[in-house]
Amino acid sequence: MPEFLNLLSFGNGGWGYELFKGALLTLTLALVTFPFGIGFGFLLALAQRSRSKVTRNASLAFTWVFKGLPELLTLFLVFYGVQIGMRSLFAAIAPGIIIEIPAFLAGVVALGVVNASYASEVWLGAFTTVPHGQYAAAAALGLPRHLTMRLVVFPQLLRVALPGIGNLWLVLLKDTSLVSVISLAELMRMTQAAAGTTKQYFLFYITAFMIYLLISAVSGEVFAYLERRSARGLEREA
Repeated sequence: MPEFLNLLSFGNGGWGYELFKGALLTLTLALVTFPFGIGFGFLLALAQRSRSKVTRNASLAFTWVFKGLPELLTLFLVFYGVQIGMRSLFAAIAPGIIIEIPAFLAGVVALGVVNASYASEVWLGAFTTVPHGQYAAAAALGLPRHLTMRLVVFPQLLRVALPGIGNLWLVLLKDTSLVSVISLAELMRMTQAAAGTTKQYFLFYITAFMIYLLISAVSGEVFAYLERRSARGLEREA
């Protein structure tokens, strides 16, 4: 068996199982973070459309901060900063309690708030495409605000927002590699371990490249299908 196949195998001396576990953790992290980021982003968009000036300004400040910070710095602030703050708080009110933030949770929160900041812009752009008459028609039918949003507005928002949401998923997928710096054994960290141990840097980094490319290609097809499905029944322009 060629040496590179042996190194990528799942048997003794191979790193296939480690790379598979790393890729699985990368996908898990992205799949857990994505709904949180998109959902929180939707709430931020609603807040920016609120009649309350305080609510609007709070949402704008949140998105401004986390769009301006590097994702890596946000990750460090959540994993180290929040952990230190919580330990100081509990040391004052409940001495002896040790607080540890799991790396996975820190990754979800840090990447999620950054994703939410950008998602809010996608949702806000989608809101501008819904005619005001849709709200007026729903009110004329006696629909309460929550049903108007769920049954009338949101399906239209989702159709328009899907391309942007798909792009945010791909960005998030790549950003998951950042959590390797807080010792979470995702794909990039396992690739680095394999490359460092075997000194076969090109082999393992090109393998990681192919894995990311495969996931991105499949993701692109999934979102393309969702876009086609959401556009069913719409008259296509010639």
